[in-house]
Amino acid sequence: MDIEQKQTEFIDHFVKQASSLKGSALGSVVTDATSHPSLFAFSEILAVPSVVELEGTEHSIYLDVLRLFAYGTWSDYKSNSSRLPELSSDQALKLKQLTVLTLAETNKVLAYDQLMQELDVTNVRELEDFLINECMYAGIVRGKLDQLRRCFEVQFAAGRDLRPGQLGNMIRTLSNWLTTSDNLLVSIQEKIKWADNMSELDKKHRKDVDDRVEEVKKSLSLKLQTVSRPTLTSESMRRSTLNLVE
Repeated sequence: MDIEQKQTEFIDHFVKQASSLKGSALGSVVTDATSHPSLFAFSEILAVPSVVELEGTEHSIYLDVLRLFAYGTWSDYKSNSSRLPELSSDQALKLKQLTVLTLAETNKVLAYDQLMQELDVTNVRELEDFLINECMYAGIVRGKLDQLRRCFEVQFAAGRDLRPGQLGNMIRTLSNWLTTSDNLLVSIQEKIKWADNMSELDKKHRKDVDDRVEEVKKSLSLKLQTVSRPTLTSESMRRSTLNLVE
């Protein structure tokens, strides 16, 4: 079973749980979901009506925790730790995994120094163990550890939840990309057409040159044949006549 299918099953499970609960009872669902070792998407849980209703209530902290895991990073948690509950070790691990995914969205070469700072890791060995055991083995990223350059080269990274409004930006970006691609395709087609025309002109020119070369060859051949053919001079004609008389 691939990671996408697993994600779907886990999401469905927690969505059903959240849909049947309200208020403080949602706390356990939020904790379980954000601690689950194989769950990395939370927008569907955030969209559950009973979860949305937490906004502005005494239990809104559960909504804040879900938003942190949907869109935030370890640095975001540290900056807001005073108004958020203390995370369990499993939650801390999960948030650091999600932080790597966020960093990989904008840069495919992640410097060790940047990663150690963002993840609160103190040495390279600990960082590499985390990337291998907690990220690559989990299937959320693939890449190459470059100890010489002290960086992680990202080849694949699972996507995170989209922030509100981010979908519109993505659609606009893709639309602009599509327009640019269409314009590029038209330009390429025009260049291909021009190249085809030039090729035809070149072929015609080559044929004209070949035809002229053949004409010159034929002309030279005729001249050579004319020069090499024996001619009867007046002296030779006179001798031939004498021979006949004798």
